[in-house]
Amino acid sequence: MMPPVDKPPTPSAQEVSPHDAPLQGAPYRIWGEGLEPDALRQMANACRLPVAVAGALMPDAHVGYGLPIGGVLATKNAVIPYAVGVDIACRMKLSVLDLPVSALVAEQARLSNALQRETRFGIGATFSSKRNHDVMDANWNVTPVTARMKDRAWGQLGTSGSGNHFVEFGELTVENAAVGIAPGTYLALLSHSGSRGTGARIADHYSRVARAARPGLPKELSHLAWLDVTSESGQEYWAAMELMGRYAAANHALIHKYITRNLGVGVLLDIENHHNFAWRERHRLADGSEEDVIVHRKGATPAGAGVLGVIPGSMATPGYVVRGRGVAASMNSAAHGAGRRMSRTQAKARFTWDQALELLSERGVRLISAGLDEVPMAYKDIDEVMAAQRDLVEPLARFQPRLVKMAPAGERPED
Repeated sequence: MMPPVDKPPTPSAQEVSPHDAPLQGAPYRIWGEGLEPDALRQMANACRLPVAVAGALMPDAHVGYGLPIGGVLATKNAVIPYAVGVDIACRMKLSVLDLPVSALVAEQARLSNALQRETRFGIGATFSSKRNHDVMDANWNVTPVTARMKDRAWGQLGTSGSGNHFVEFGELTVENAAVGIAPGTYLALLSHSGSRGTGARIADHYSRVARAARPGLPKELSHLAWLDVTSESGQEYWAAMELMGRYAAANHALIHKYITRNLGVGVLLDIENHHNFAWRERHRLADGSEEDVIVHRKGATPAGAGVLGVIPGSMATPGYVVRGRGVAASMNSAAHGAGRRMSRTQAKARFTWDQALELLSERGVRLISAGLDEVPMAYKDIDEVMAAQRDLVEPLARFQPRLVKMAPAGERPED
């Protein structure tokens, strides 16, 4: 490890000293190279908060609201709504299906029909008949916001968001039985989505409450306003966040249930994880002390020792099933995907569908629907991201997308 420096460096796994600031500083580490200056600035700002005790920035990082996407922040007795993210409990789920991998070609029409019939994407997406899950029997009166949003949440149950959310079939190559299944090649179903409009409403409401409670924060830190976890508003937000964790998991469970039921196939293995959430965890900090802290992972995958997770690429590049190595300096975290290398506006101005479809054809991918802002060229090289965090996770299996469905063009991104 190199010694602390005065400005955020770009080389992998560098330690960064607190910046000169009127607020308290906390040490943090950076994985990856060539990260956006604004994302680096956001991470530095987050570590200036008086409640911050440690941080880490993942190699897929890019600019977000408050904490950058790919940012990890540990705080003392405080939760930051915009360090969790707008799409609370956004998560991944992979199911290995009891179907031969040859079905990706031989039965592509049947697989495509299952995606078309059993998924809905985008703002306001619903099914003609409500889907059911026991998450709707939970106490939705834990906060006034969740109580008001229950009917909307039920209407969107089992649906997917827009932006970078997807449901896709692909080829899973297992290299290590630690995944939970024998090495070999399998047909798998992979989904990426979160807590839909309800999660976004909760994030917006409690971020405004937090900002009102911290009027003295500098402008550049206002989106990092926090709630004391022992306060009424902090306890409300925490209860709502945990409910959204259950709700997002239910969305994925229903997507996979209805698609596999449509196909009449069994499931050999499931792996899933959140990547927009806050956890109460105990960590050893840079000064050697052990403390109970709140770890925010905004676009970051839990990577404790032995913990399995899924890190996707783009619609044309592989994703990986990984096993965490439990690196303390990363707060037991890793990247959550390839990460964008340009904005949506830049992608739509720079690329054409002809370019995207040519690349997808070369990679053997059939695209059912997506926006131009989600083309593979708008994303970083997933293998470079994985190489930059080889000390954080061990790849166990490789997922190659073959049949992809996302929100159609024109939908406002919700990721």
